[in-house]
Amino acid sequence: MVNHTGQLTSVTISFNTAGKYSLGEAITAVTGLAKKQLPSHISYLFEGQATAFQESLGSVPFLLFLAIMIIYLILGILYESFIHPITILSGLPSAALGGLITLLVFGRQLDLYGFVGIIMLIGIVKKNSIMVIDFAIEAEKEGKSSFDAVFEGCVVRFRPIMMTTVAAIAGIFPIALGYGAGGDARQPLGLVVAGGLIISQMVTLYLTPVFYTYMDELQNWLSGRHTDE
Repeated sequence: MVNHTGQLTSVTISFNTAGKYSLGEAITAVTGLAKKQLPSHISYLFEGQATAFQESLGSVPFLLFLAIMIIYLILGILYESFIHPITILSGLPSAALGGLITLLVFGRQLDLYGFVGIIMLIGIVKKNSIMVIDFAIEAEKEGKSSFDAVFEGCVVRFRPIMMTTVAAIAGIFPIALGYGAGGDARQPLGLVVAGGLIISQMVTLYLTPVFYTYMDELQNWLSGRHTDE
C-alpha cells in the first residue's frame, strides 16, 4: 500500500517525547534533523498533536496583545484617562522579564504553558499597580502633590500588596515544583508566574511611583495645553 498526502506519495513517521523534553523541543529537533538529512525535493509537515501545538503557539502573541488592549480599554473607561492605564500596565514588562529569567535559570523552554503563565501574570501584576494608583488618584483629589500621593499610596497599600503576592506565589508553588501527575509538563506555567511575581514585586514598588509622577505631569501638561487652546 502506498500512502498519499495531497496526491503526493508520503511516509508517516511517528515520534514521542522522552524524559523531560517538551513537545516544542521535539518539534524543533525533528525540524532541524529534517532540514539536514532530507533532500531538497522532499517536503515535510507535522500532523496530529504537533500541528495543533504549532497552531496554538502561533495564536498566542495575538492573544497577549488582545488581553493587554482589553485591559487598557477597561482601565481607561474606569479612570476616564488615557494616561493612568499606561501607568498601571508599566509593571508588565518587569513581570514578563522575571518569568523568562526564571525559565532560563531552571533550563525550561517557553512553551504553551509558559505563555499561559504570562497571560496569568497580566491579570495578577496589574492588581498591585491598581491598588497604588487608585489610592494616589484619590489623595491627589484632596490636594496632595503627585509625589506625596503616590508615596503615601505605596506605604499604605504595601501590606495588602505583599499579602496577595505571597498568597499567589504559595498557590502556584506546587505547579512550579512539578508536583502531581503531569506536573512536569505544567511546570513552566508555575515557574513563569512565581518568577514574574517575585521580580515584579521588587520592581513595581520602585518603578510605579516614578512612572506615575512623570505620567501625571504629562497628563496635567496635556490638560493645560488643551484648556489654553
